[in-house]
Amino acid sequence: MSYGLSLFGTEALEKELARKSELDLINVQKKQMRDIYTRGQEPGGTPVGDYAGGGQLRMSMSYTGDETGYTKDYGPHVEFGHRLRNGGFLPGQYYFKTNVDSQRLIYKEDLKNKLKE
Repeated sequence: MSYGLSLFGTEALEKELARKSELDLINVQKKQMRDIYTRGQEPGGTPVGDYAGGGQLRMSMSYTGDETGYTKDYGPHVEFGHRLRNGGFLPGQYYFKTNVDSQRLIYKEDLKNKLKE
């Protein structure tokens, strides 16, 4: 016994799928990084300390088109929290996670719109 499958009348579908595969989604991805960076630079987007020189974390944020992030080595401590010298724990502020989570729906919509072209 043998099995087989044949598809007929799929030329239009094949042509449309080939056209969609040529879409430039790189620009959609770059827009997401730019949006995350811009949001991080806005007031409240990145925590700013109440000490002289506060704002260094925000100033260390950069993006290069396909990635964005912070260069200050203490960024993860502010993001996720850290132990204090007295044995206590300072909880994280999750500023970067919040920023990325805000971008998720925008990214999904941008992809949908690009695929509709």
